[in-house]
Order: sequence, then C-alpha cells, then structure tokens
Amino acid sequence: MRVDVFTIFPELISGYASESILGRAHTSGLLDVRPIDIRNSTSDVHRTVDDSPFGGGAGMVMKPEPIFDAVEAADPPRPLFYLSPTGRRFDQTMANELAQLDGFSLLCGRYEGVDERVRTHLVDAEISIGDFVLAGGELAALMVIEATARLLPGVLGNNSSPDDESFADGLLEYPHYTRPASYREWDVPRVLRSGDHAKVARWRLAQSLIRTKENRPDLLDARGGMSPQEQALIDEFDLGPEGTT
Repeated sequence: MRVDVFTIFPELISGYASESILGRAHTSGLLDVRPIDIRNSTSDVHRTVDDSPFGGGAGMVMKPEPIFDAVEAADPPRPLFYLSPTGRRFDQTMANELAQLDGFSLLCGRYEGVDERVRTHLVDAEISIGDFVLAGGELAALMVIEATARLLPGVLGNNSSPDDESFADGLLEYPHYTRPASYREWDVPRVLRSGDHAKVARWRLAQSLIRTKENRPDLLDARGGMSPQEQALIDEFDLGPEGTT
C-alpha cells in the first residue's frame, strides 16, 4: 500500500513511519509511506505556504498554489483526503475500507486550514479524527496510517490479531492478563488458567459485552442492543457491574 502525505513537516511523518509496526511493514515491502514537503513547491525565496485571509480575521491560511503544485507533481494515489474537523469521523469501519485500497493520500493542514479552493477542487474527501482541534494534520495522518496499515495482511505477526481487538465486531476488547498468575494478591481469573479454550472464548465475549455496556453503551445501541443470548452469557459467568466475577 502506498500512502502519500502532503505536509510542511515531512520529518514528523517519516520519523514515526520508520519505527515499530510501520517501520517493519516498510522493510517488508507491505507499506510505502511518502512524506511530500509542500514547501518544495513554493516559488519564492522564503518558501511561503500561507497568507492572511481575505476579509480579515485571526491566523493565516495555507495558499492554494503550492498545494496544487505539490499534488499535481506527485500524481499521488487517490483518493486524496484532507484532515479536517468537517470530515467524516474516522473509525475502525473506515480503517477497514481504506485497507481494501492499493493506496490513498493525505493532506495535512496548518494554521487556519487550507484555501477553500483546495477543498473544493483538489481533495476527494475529508477525514476527522474527533471533535477537537490540533495545530496541524500530521498527528491525525499518522493515526489514519497506523490504524489502516495494521489491518493489511502480513503487517502484524498474527493475521487474526485485528479480529479480537476493540471495535472489530462493534465491542470493546476483553481484558488481558499475563504472568505472574498472582500479583499483590490479585489473581488472574481461574477460567484463563483452565485450559478450556471454548470456555475461555465465552468468558472473553462476556467480558467484552459487559465492558462495552459500562463504558461505551453507544456501541451496543449501534448493534441493536444486547441479545438474550448475550445476556445469558454474562449471567453464565455471574459478571458484576464492572465485569468482575
């Protein structure tokens, strides 16, 4: 998968993309992240990418010329997404959609954002990572890239790993434990040490259900609520209000 990222801080993208999961995906040839410096498409000695807004107001606006020139010179994979508070909310469903593509591109804004002509005539769509404002789109771009890349076959050590994670089936993920079996008198649940894999699977689903109910009931609502079978599963393990037995 090729992902082009248009930014005035390419080192922020290249640094993170060279580490951990993304770095290994690049080394193995599964992911090609290309940071493209918009300043390289400016025509003045100061490499100016912004100017004051028409009509007045606080802040600066990114100019259309260097953005158009950078994108047209790179001929990036489409769709080209602008990271913006007005975009579609990014979630696991969208990450799965992007993971089906051969590639896509991201435009990182700065200051007060980009000239409206960029949004109207250059980008294909917009993505928002939440109802808050950042100084620029670089962090948002990295979130989109990582959430998408880890869904590509071969990127994670175990291809089934994404199937058990939060949001994969509309639920939050179940709790995890590792050694030691007892720490400060807090014990790992007996079912996880039983060796009964079918029972472990039922316990984990029950934990996911109760955790989602307590922390993100909106996710359950989106699934149509909890079915009688799912409630019976919670009752099977006698889970309390916080998922304890």
